[in-house]
Amino acid sequence: MNAVHSSFGGSAIPLLLDADTTSMRWSTLTGAGNIVAALAGEQREEGVPQIREFTVLLQDCPTWKRELVERSVNDLAAIMQPGMATLLSLNQRGADIQPAARALWQEFVAARAAVVDLLAGV
Repeated sequence: MNAVHSSFGGSAIPLLLDADTTSMRWSTLTGAGNIVAALAGEQREEGVPQIREFTVLLQDCPTWKRELVERSVNDLAAIMQPGMATLLSLNQRGADIQPAARALWQEFVAARAAVVDLLAGV
């Protein structure tokens, strides 16, 4: 799935994008992840060098890998957008969203780790 909601930095744009555009999407997703972490009652993770160095790693990787990373970032955005919209809607209605937020946070962390591992060559 390559659909990306406009709130996460763009519309469905053909790959291969420039590294800066993908990096902006990554940054937006990282911010969204921090919001989900807060809603889940989890501590956000900071200081992971590969997350901070995403742009440099992306610029230095081969074209095939960059395209795969871009698709992965788009897929993560496609998961996060409806998940966050649902969490925020339920929160506004006074529902206990912590279990659902925790599940979304765990999915985000796993997907983010996969992208970082791909970029870092793990």
